Amino acid sequence: LPEARGAPLVLLYLLGLRALAQVSHRQLLSRSPAAAGPREFSASRARGYLDNITAIGPRTVGSPQNEVLAVNYLLEQIRGIERESTDAHKISVDIQRPTGSFSIDFLGGFTSYYANITNVVVKLEPRSGAEHAVLSNCHFDSVPNTPGASDDAVSCAVMLEILNTLSKSSESLQHAVIFLFNGAEENILQASHGFITQHEWAKSIRAFINLEAAGVGGKELVFQTGPENPWLVQAYVVAAKHPFASVVAQEIFQSGIIPADTDFRIYRDFGNVPGIDLAFIENGYIYHTEYDTSDRILTDSIQRAGDNILAVLKYLATSEKLAKSFEYRHGNVVFFDIFGLFVLAYPARVGTIMNYIIAAIALFYLSKKVLQPKPRAVHNLKKLLTAFSLTLTSWVCTLVAVLLVAMFVSIIGRALSWYTHFYVSVSLYGTAAAAKLILVHMLAKKFFYKNVNEQYLGDVFFDASLMIWSIVLAVMTQMGLCSAFICTLWVAFPLLTKLMIHKEFSQKGATIKFIVMYMLGMFVPYLYMLYLSWTVFEMFTPVMGRSGSEIPPDMVLAGFIVIFTMILSSYFINFIYLVKSTKTTLVTLTTVFVVTLVLVCSGIFFPYSSDAANPKPKRVFLQHTSRRFHDLDGNVVKSDSGIWINGFDYNGISHITPHVPEINDTIRTPCEEQAPFCGLPWILPVHFMFRFVKNWYLPAPEILPRSPIHFKLLSKKLMPWNSVRLNFEVSGPSHMSLYVRPRAGSALSRWSLGDGMPVASLGGDYFVFYSRGLHAAPWHFWVELTAPEEHTDGIVSLAIAAHYFFGEDQKSPQLYALLERFPNWTFSSGWSCTYDLFVF
Repeated sequence: LPEARGAPLVLLYLLGLRALAQVSHRQLLSRSPAAAGPREFSASRARGYLDNITAIGPRTVGSPQNEVLAVNYLLEQIRGIERESTDAHKISVDIQRPTGSFSIDFLGGFTSYYANITNVVVKLEPRSGAEHAVLSNCHFDSVPNTPGASDDAVSCAVMLEILNTLSKSSESLQHAVIFLFNGAEENILQASHGFITQHEWAKSIRAFINLEAAGVGGKELVFQTGPENPWLVQAYVVAAKHPFASVVAQEIFQSGIIPADTDFRIYRDFGNVPGIDLAFIENGYIYHTEYDTSDRILTDSIQRAGDNILAVLKYLATSEKLAKSFEYRHGNVVFFDIFGLFVLAYPARVGTIMNYIIAAIALFYLSKKVLQPKPRAVHNLKKLLTAFSLTLTSWVCTLVAVLLVAMFVSIIGRALSWYTHFYVSVSLYGTAAAAKLILVHMLAKKFFYKNVNEQYLGDVFFDASLMIWSIVLAVMTQMGLCSAFICTLWVAFPLLTKLMIHKEFSQKGATIKFIVMYMLGMFVPYLYMLYLSWTVFEMFTPVMGRSGSEIPPDMVLAGFIVIFTMILSSYFINFIYLVKSTKTTLVTLTTVFVVTLVLVCSGIFFPYSSDAANPKPKRVFLQHTSRRFHDLDGNVVKSDSGIWINGFDYNGISHITPHVPEINDTIRTPCEEQAPFCGLPWILPVHFMFRFVKNWYLPAPEILPRSPIHFKLLSKKLMPWNSVRLNFEVSGPSHMSLYVRPRAGSALSRWSLGDGMPVASLGGDYFVFYSRGLHAAPWHFWVELTAPEEHTDGIVSLAIAAHYFFGEDQKSPQLYALLERFPNWTFSSGWSCTYDLFVF
């Protein structure tokens, strides 16, 4: 086949599939739900709740906005709903203010302590009461300096409207529905822990739905279910009006690749309750920023989420299985949506059997082709294994080459050039990957397979790809990965296609008829992979702007693009051997790559955007810090004050220096080696995400908070087995961080936090995150250390940081002035804090 009718047709085919995949996202999934009836979910009412909640402003735990204004608003709406409810239901309301502690392996591992935080809990049940309940959870608190519309005020607005809709129904439910408006999720899941471990209603919960956000509006994706309990997924599939779910998202999220977690973990691990976790995923660029405002959330998104969650809650609240949910805990489930139209779900054990059968059929087909009379069998096997090895070699060469390009781009300071312009990543890394693949096989065809029949080569390389996918399918199934269903598509459809057009494979020259039949046979796996890749990039690309300075985002994204290129090219490699020449295609791809690389190196693609309609800001965190380091006698041996600056992405502050010249490489932050966590006031133990060469400390006047921290050693008590117990009392602002490092020769054996067993963070130091609501008593805790010998220089270094996220102590005049100078394409979040290090 002449080149003009070969490789370009393949490229046109892939571009057409990509366009169809985009249509799936932009049209099929954005179909407007029907207007609400009088007893149906009303997005307009929910929007009213949303606007009122976000109008309160940032709702940081411990602030009057969170603990008083937001709580009072929720109670006012709930009481109004209660007054208008029908006689079929009974509504009970409770304000819970729990105190507790737990350890968690999130962010490298730390311990959390909370005091007097707030939960607003509502129970809707039949007049006669109910023994069992389903929980719906949202959180009304937000991270500092953000309105938190998507995360998570919109979910609370949706829950208020669902409560309103259910309460006006004349139909009685079989089970209770508990609505938890939790007030401390952003403090790393504290309020959900307080509810599930301490509230009396928690004992009746048999399943839950958690409403979250990883973006601002759009479609809400079911990205976690279980553990086990396949009946829950089936309930969602049956009940949801606009289902959107993916077990691929579940396995990616639970792998820890994304630095985030939800209340799902708490209910699963501490309550042993199965559930469904769903979240808005669109436009993650402005998640946790000042741009997360209610006007950016479309009414259609609210209606879609409301329709889905209302239907699923009603289904669960009338299900016989809810009362016996523990009896249905039997394995995982494979689930995925088909282009946003419907969701397929089946037990994982069924998928395992199906996967092994399909892999076995494919391998049987391959073995039948190889197992000919002995001389021919050896020849066929050798050719198949050679093609197999060449395909893997081309993939490895492609991955290495593209990652080297990504490394070069990162080294010269042009990382994230695609952050605002995603097409740049495709033009740079996608073309490089495709060109490298074609080049390797073109060279193999020219020098290694010289004078070999083209039809034979096309056939053998198709079989090599089929062999690779069959092996991957078997391995992923053996590992218990539900995502193996993707490999099933990539084995079943190509094998079926090959069997249907096997005669055309042997014909001289790849005819148009052959190409059309071939592409029709491959249509389903290719379209689904493009649809899935679009979802993955929609979720992952924004994450690269908040993943810290340790991971080069270009290498991560380039790796993803190479992987998808390898997958999408696997059954088109044989066309390189079928067509007469691929030079024009190779030259075109190389030209696009070179031009894009030159433009990227020139800096023409600025990573960030202040576009009012679609901002993509750079995240910067600034803490005006005063530090004091004390010796064993309590004397201050060192003190300083400055504004500690963290750029939350790989670029650091290189783009900010031209706007704020004093923030430059001369003010790098040194690590205080003798202090835990390098003597810096981390609010959370995310130090492993940042290199200390990418921290800056700008000298500034000392801050004097009006509500300073008080840290006191109450007692020191000798214990058995060469142990010493130190008792402390702390009072201060709503957020504090405690850092503990045993000195050489001593060890932290026990403490009064968590389950009593200290959990070390990455690096070996111990981290405790403290938060409180209003009117909390002083924090009392003790630590116990073993010290076999006398230590004249002390047995433990202990530091405490106080963080002022709101109120009159939040921002100093110097911090205000510095923040005003930051360019408008940044989201700069600032607060004041103090840091004190002691030795005991």
